[in-house]
Amino acid sequence: MEKLEHIGIAVKNLDESNQLFAKLLGKTHYKIEEVASEGVRTSFFELGGVKIELLEATNENSPIAKFIEKRGEGIHHLAFEVADIKRSIQAYSEKGFLLLNDQPKVGADNKQIAFMHPKSTNGVLVELCQEVKS
Repeated sequence: MEKLEHIGIAVKNLDESNQLFAKLLGKTHYKIEEVASEGVRTSFFELGGVKIELLEATNENSPIAKFIEKRGEGIHHLAFEVADIKRSIQAYSEKGFLLLNDQPKVGADNKQIAFMHPKSTNGVLVELCQEVKS
């Protein structure tokens, strides 16, 4: 893992949460993006080299909708940047971590992503992400 890339926070209302976090952080979000395949609309803030990703469900079957229903709003995942996501998926799997994705998928903010199951990471959903090179 290269660095903490972002902290994902599940929210019920993205517009209201954008206002709240802008007030909290003293700056506005720099991007809103929908990831239809994941059923989410995201907003990103940047602070001190780490991003905060707010995630709002776009449908009731979204993992975010299910998370909020079960646990309420709050920290959803920690995302770590990796140099080679395919190699990282294989390496962490070989180390005994349970991966939710055996291949990377398209995520928000120009990233390829894969998740590690919280059962193998002390209850924390961990996202591996790699910037898509243009």
